Amino acid sequence: MNRPLVGISTYLEASVRWGAWDLPAALLPAGYARMVREAGGLAVLLPPDAPESAGQAVARLDAVVVAGGPDVDPARYGAGRDPRTGPPAPERDAWEAALIGAALASGTPLLGVCRGMQLLNVVCGGTLTQHLDGHGGPGGEAGVFGSHPVTPVPGTRYATLAPDVCAVPTYHHQAVDRIGAGLVASAHAADGTVEAVELSGEHWVLGVQWHPEMGDDLRVVRGLVEAVAPAREARLAEPVA
Repeated sequence: MNRPLVGISTYLEASVRWGAWDLPAALLPAGYARMVREAGGLAVLLPPDAPESAGQAVARLDAVVVAGGPDVDPARYGAGRDPRTGPPAPERDAWEAALIGAALASGTPLLGVCRGMQLLNVVCGGTLTQHLDGHGGPGGEAGVFGSHPVTPVPGTRYATLAPDVCAVPTYHHQAVDRIGAGLVASAHAADGTVEAVELSGEHWVLGVQWHPEMGDDLRVVRGLVEAVAPAREARLAEPVA
């Protein structure tokens, strides 16, 4: 059986150590590839590239995951930089925004994780809250994932996948503020923070503020993989220009 090919965006770091080496590297936590594999997909990594190549990349893929990572540059949504906002990652911002645009234009199933959800919202014209407390590690500890419950919004795609309140692995200090055009909120934290957004209509596009790759709940990424066949059929049914 041909497993759906799922592209996952990656970090681009100037200095990474392994073995005897300390070199620039494109990298990704292994949990992303694991969750795609366990959900029935075949993962391929998409390191930052020229934004104009995003359409070619997406055309070869069955689905796209935009991974978590550094804060989105607030200039992308017309805001000044809060002192607590992290340093910019211009290569990732440009490449992943182009991947999102290409997936939206082509009808390719798309999942945004944490930063990926935030960038999806920005690409759709929304804005972000640059800092909030209580969604990082326990006691604000750096590099340690926390956990809190999220509540689905009835009638949404996310609620179909996960109809009950459930605890999720979380580590972020930014979140959706104004929701972008065409998107709707599909889950919230207890404090009202938007924890998931999705595109209205048939096109399978979902963003989650938490990190499913750090847990064992595969419902979201399984939904992504299962959306591949209908998306393929829709693309094949389109008239040739």
